[in-house]
Amino acid sequence: MQVDEIRQGEKIGIMGGTFDPVHYGHLFAAEFARVAVGLSRVIFVPSGNPPHKSYDGMAQAADRFEMTRLAIEDNRNFEISRVEIDREGPSYTADTLEVISAINPEAGLFLITGLDAALDIPNWHEPQKIISLCKILIIARPGYICDKISTLNESIRDSLLILDTDLIDISATDIRDKVRSGGCIRDMTPDAICDYIAMKNLYSGTEA
Repeated sequence: MQVDEIRQGEKIGIMGGTFDPVHYGHLFAAEFARVAVGLSRVIFVPSGNPPHKSYDGMAQAADRFEMTRLAIEDNRNFEISRVEIDREGPSYTADTLEVISAINPEAGLFLITGLDAALDIPNWHEPQKIISLCKILIIARPGYICDKISTLNESIRDSLLILDTDLIDISATDIRDKVRSGGCIRDMTPDAICDYIAMKNLYSGTEA
């Protein structure tokens, strides 16, 4: 899909994830997508009970929500939603999109994600519902897409919009590992998140 094919009207970006913790890579991807596609706003949706991610030392949903809120509070184009935090059961993207679409029935929804996640969409809960409710914005390095995207079925390929950019090479796993080893993470995530992690003693291996 080309940018000029995007329907008119409000365009809302949806940035979901565990955000354990949120970092500059997430913030850059959201802002890049907002500017590139002309999104009116980006809604960050921390997962409550992610069905495909479970590991020792995962921060509580309330902490992941608060860190995300702190990270975006200075950007007037970013918002945060409790839709998955407050919902019981697994945090399925299809259900989240359905809720946001019902609240914003005239808006075009754009799910912001990376290549690996996009390639796995056929294995997500109700993938056809997902592509019926939104377009999928893939943030990826230039030239890194073509062959892999061709493995997806046509209906999913038609829902994709590929945004090439130089990614910020940061992962939440690296941040957690650095905290655990006593390293500095201030070049990886905003100061407010660093301070929150220290205050709550997250990722140290000695959490309450």
